[in-house]
Amino acid sequence: MVAELHGVMEEVRERTFELVSHLDEAQLTTVLAPIMSPLSWDLGHVAAYEDLWLNHRAAGRELLRDDLAALYDAFETPRKVRGDLEFLRGAELLEYMAAVRQRALEAPVGDGDLHELVIRHELQHTETMLQAMTLAGILPPSFGGPASVSGTGLEFVDVAEGAFEMGAGPSGFAYDNERPRHGEWTDRFSIGRTPITNATWLAFAEGGGYERREWWSDEGWAWKQQYDITHHATAEAGDPDAPVVHVSWFEADAFARAHEARLPTEVEWEKAATWDQLEGVGEVWEWTVSYFTGYPGFIAYPYREYSEVFFGDHYRVLRGGSCATHPRVASLQFRNWDLPERRQLFAGVRIAR
Repeated sequence: MVAELHGVMEEVRERTFELVSHLDEAQLTTVLAPIMSPLSWDLGHVAAYEDLWLNHRAAGRELLRDDLAALYDAFETPRKVRGDLEFLRGAELLEYMAAVRQRALEAPVGDGDLHELVIRHELQHTETMLQAMTLAGILPPSFGGPASVSGTGLEFVDVAEGAFEMGAGPSGFAYDNERPRHGEWTDRFSIGRTPITNATWLAFAEGGGYERREWWSDEGWAWKQQYDITHHATAEAGDPDAPVVHVSWFEADAFARAHEARLPTEVEWEKAATWDQLEGVGEVWEWTVSYFTGYPGFIAYPYREYSEVFFGDHYRVLRGGSCATHPRVASLQFRNWDLPERRQLFAGVRIAR
């Protein structure tokens, strides 16, 4: 197991560097979008997290750079201030990342959970970095976006009522918000066989989707008006048969209302996703109507800031993964979450009735 985990760590780091290999130092260190971190901050944060969990917590060693602890603490330094910080850059950043990794390869593995936590943390940050690159129009040349699907998103499959075991089981790695596995029940419902495609989204937009007030929630309409959201450029430029991407929850909700449908609950989503009838799972994150909360019996692990501080009625749950999500992260039980106005996510929509 030790050799396997170390091998994965190296593969993930190579992938991380490959994703930014086309960028110059200015692109790495500038704020690409107000809601995102400079890419070099993300790289330093990935290394500092590894140093904290593998070298300090698992191996009991002092942090390699104690002076960087607050700088790379995501709660001490929110995104809006990171561009003004003296984060590591250039050769100093690469040297720090290499030194942390060298020590981490000597850390005890134990059951492997902390190593898996560090691996998946880096993979999640690379997706966040791809979001920033999307907003700046500097995606890697090799990044292709969602693949086409054989449907419009308006074809439905029926799911029978009944009990369902939801969440991750007790063995293997899982995030705290995926546990405990527990019983749920759904009434009969229908869900889209595929995510909504760009062509279908354009038909919605051309049919008054951004003008018909009755299709929007009060919050969604206020957001649309405040930011003058009148169309969806990504849908206009994308493959007509590929899932629409970079859709906010507000837009997804309005689209569903326009089609006398709704967004699925995350219970419905997970139940349906275990069936073979659904296509396109993993091409775009799929918004659900559910707020991000803990399952019955939730226990924070290994720190409450991963999940618990986000619980409540602000964040909506997304499911399924995306074309920017590494398969190691995108299990059917994985729960993503974000604010309903966010468009930088590789998120689309699958509707339900």
